[in-house]
Amino acid sequence: MSDKTTIGVGMVGYAFMGRVHSQAWRSVGAFFDLPLAPRMAVLAGRSKERTEAAAAQLGWADVETDWRELVRRDDVQIVDICTPGDSHAEIAIAALEAGKHVICEKPLANTVAEAEAMTQAAAKAPGKSMVAFNYRRVPAVALARRYVEEGRVGEIRHVRAVYLQDWIVDPEFPLVWRLQKDKAGSGALGDIGAHIVDAAQFITGQNLLGVSALTETFIKERPLATESAGLGATGSTERGQVTVDDAALFIGRMSGGALASFEATRFATGRKNAMRIEINGSRGSLAFDFESMNELWYSEGGGGFERILVTEPDHPYVGAWWPPGHGLGYEHTFTHEVKDFLEAIANGTDPSPSFADGLRVQRVLEAVERSAADNSRYTEVED
Repeated sequence: MSDKTTIGVGMVGYAFMGRVHSQAWRSVGAFFDLPLAPRMAVLAGRSKERTEAAAAQLGWADVETDWRELVRRDDVQIVDICTPGDSHAEIAIAALEAGKHVICEKPLANTVAEAEAMTQAAAKAPGKSMVAFNYRRVPAVALARRYVEEGRVGEIRHVRAVYLQDWIVDPEFPLVWRLQKDKAGSGALGDIGAHIVDAAQFITGQNLLGVSALTETFIKERPLATESAGLGATGSTERGQVTVDDAALFIGRMSGGALASFEATRFATGRKNAMRIEINGSRGSLAFDFESMNELWYSEGGGGFERILVTEPDHPYVGAWWPPGHGLGYEHTFTHEVKDFLEAIANGTDPSPSFADGLRVQRVLEAVERSAADNSRYTEVED
């Protein structure tokens, strides 16, 4: 990689998403023949001591305690945003206006208005921008899209998607930022529901046109968090109000006429990260479950499902990794993400999913919230 053009990366945030993004930037050049060589130039966080410790552990060359300073630096050409949703718009717009390329964690923003402003800034900016829906980069999910594009399932009639977790089932689990609307925007809906909305639209090539929804908050108050890391936390004796949904259910119609159903919950006891999607068409069906992420199930002509082990060199992304039968993991989806982003920057093409794609998902989330607040009335997704 020494003879390739180096491109400096600055990342804001170093917790759960920051760790997996760091792994991606570290590993991508070792497995993919890239047109650009990423340099992990600087990490930004509010605490100098903690940011320095994270930078040393994760492989970043320098630190800043103000993201604005990171954006101003000449050695940073890519800004990677791994913060809670309440800061996405401000950081992304500033970085785009400074001429940087921007990759931003999902959901794109906390509100449609913020997502619109980010999309408008991206359209005007010279730099490239992408929203980080990493599940698009699971080889089995990418293969499912290929099968749909090849016509193997025929006319799509049903889309069935769920995302099930259980990490806040305990009513004494602390009130972390993901449970506060001013920081997270929404609860299970935005945190994990956004993923299945994007995955459904990505695989089918269709958009959700409207929804009828229910949301629920099962635990109204929780201990205030004193420390948190990833999906773990410790709490105090004081309590605070949960201001987001714990679960969201909604049905809808796709732009190609298919009927769709979605469920996102963090109260499915025993389910750790069950992101599942099934597509039923006139010629066949596809089924995927992230807890078996190297498998895609395919039924052709109603003859029962065939298990496809997605580890062959001709499957999406897989040829860069291990011999057939040697599975990939969660972290590889982020490596594929930054690989595609770097190639788009080098080739001058538009990355996918774009900020416009992220805005479309944000509009679906807003329609779900409006429907749930209006006794599940069918609510169109605004264009």
